[in-house]
Amino acid sequence: MAISKLAGFAMLATVSVFALTGCAASAPADKEDGKPAVIAVDDAAATLLPAEFKDGISVASDIPYAPMELFDDEDQPTGFDYDLSQAIGAKLGVKMSFEDQDWDGIIPSLQSGTHDIIMSGMNDTAERQKVLDFVDYFSAGFAVVVPAGNPEKIMKFADLCGKTVAIQTATAQIDLVNAVNPSCAKKIQVLEFPTDGDAQNAIRAGKAVAGVNDGQVAAYTAQTAGEGKYFEVVVPTDAPEGYTSVPTGIGVLKKNTGLTAAIQAAVKSLVADGTYAKLLAKWNLSAFAVTDVTINGK
Repeated sequence: MAISKLAGFAMLATVSVFALTGCAASAPADKEDGKPAVIAVDDAAATLLPAEFKDGISVASDIPYAPMELFDDEDQPTGFDYDLSQAIGAKLGVKMSFEDQDWDGIIPSLQSGTHDIIMSGMNDTAERQKVLDFVDYFSAGFAVVVPAGNPEKIMKFADLCGKTVAIQTATAQIDLVNAVNPSCAKKIQVLEFPTDGDAQNAIRAGKAVAGVNDGQVAAYTAQTAGEGKYFEVVVPTDAPEGYTSVPTGIGVLKKNTGLTAAIQAAVKSLVADGTYAKLLAKWNLSAFAVTDVTINGK
């Protein structure tokens, strides 16, 4: 994992709870005076949007998965993904409805026509690319969440061999463990849970010695759970090939190439006008910025 990535994790570990939870969901790019910044329509991007999506785009997201998506004090969606979705909608001149969807059914929700795109901190993997195209907008690696004090002295992924870890089901973190296991004399055992919160509870209860998560989520967990009393974060440097840095993307069905192109153009426009950087900074995620908005990493 790159040194700059490690620095990003260190920065995130100092994020205050107030900074992450005190943001208004209605202001995706705030001005210094606290009023929402106006994001102008990008005509070139809007022209790419197919007619069937001109009335609005439905976004599927498994909430909460802080700081990417969570609910505010009024039970309204917020988080980096939510803010970015609203900014994309502004660039395209359409409404983006951000809707809660269980993780296990998130891809089927696109296939059934319930939703149009996925914005849920979803890692862009080769397996998922069989069904989806990804507009990559975020770069993050994996980290390990351990109990405060790190009693098992977990410093690298190899230290998990022969131990039990708690992971949310159907996530790329399970693929990572499967990639580590061939090098283990005794395999890592995985306890799967429907939500990341359930996985955290398993660690607290001593059912697992650690959890594996996206770096930004792991840092948020360590900082906010019990005011930092329950967990800390380890950033291993021995991730197998293909897992050292993972792009996060907006998932779109492969048949909807026009929608993919329009979203890519909108995100590029947000990068160019500085909105993207402001949103990352708002959620203390600047270290995870992409330098190029690619499709399927290309």
